[in-house]
Amino acid sequence: MSFTALELNGKVAVVIGGTSGIGRAIAHGLAEAGADVVPTSRRMEQVEAAAVEIESRGRKTLRVTSDVSDRSSVERLLEESVRVFGKVDILVNSAGRTKRAPTLDFPEEDWNAIMETNLNGTLRACQVFGRHMLERGYGRIVNIASLSTFVSLYEVAAYSASKAAVASLTKSLAVEWAPRGVCVNAIAPGVFRTALNQKLLDETERGREFLLRTPMKRFGKVEELAGAAVFLSSDAASFVTGEILVVDGGFLASGVNQ
Repeated sequence: MSFTALELNGKVAVVIGGTSGIGRAIAHGLAEAGADVVPTSRRMEQVEAAAVEIESRGRKTLRVTSDVSDRSSVERLLEESVRVFGKVDILVNSAGRTKRAPTLDFPEEDWNAIMETNLNGTLRACQVFGRHMLERGYGRIVNIASLSTFVSLYEVAAYSASKAAVASLTKSLAVEWAPRGVCVNAIAPGVFRTALNQKLLDETERGREFLLRTPMKRFGKVEELAGAAVFLSSDAASFVTGEILVVDGGFLASGVNQ
């Protein structure tokens, strides 16, 4: 196999939650690897800005909003993508939400809202786009897991449970769809600095503990997730399915760091 197997020329990718943070960085990486990319989320102004960034990299895109809690919205996203590009080869599920609070009194409505986006939304997108991929006999799905898929993070039980479930769903779909040409994998990011968490990471004891537990002694840059996404989306990963690829600076490998 040549290194050209990592190129995504001629591929079409849809990145749900692709207008900010991790999803945005992955969308950029897929475009730079050669794919036409549709970054989508609920807000049109964010979709517009993300689309401009894809076009600035010389790739084609669409301006379509989506809401993973609404199946018809996800179906419309697929329909528009197929109408314009003729197919979708790659799906990245990066839409997510979280809330920190003690589990004993965690409101059931907040629990359900997190599950609805992180788990049910991932399932909906996999079902809608997976059917299209199975009909074509080819597809790459990349879900977003978490460190909390594997270890507990204090007072985020709902998020942790949802991300553990995403990993299980990823493996289940991988087993079911492997014989029909669709590979389903996930990326588990470590601690990455974003606009939303910068204050927490840099100014709290929780942030200092995250840093202490990371052997590389720094937080990740979201651009460092692009390589994993490109690999799992490419023909270089043609025999990789059901994998949860951890990109965490050594966090999960660490015990005592000093």
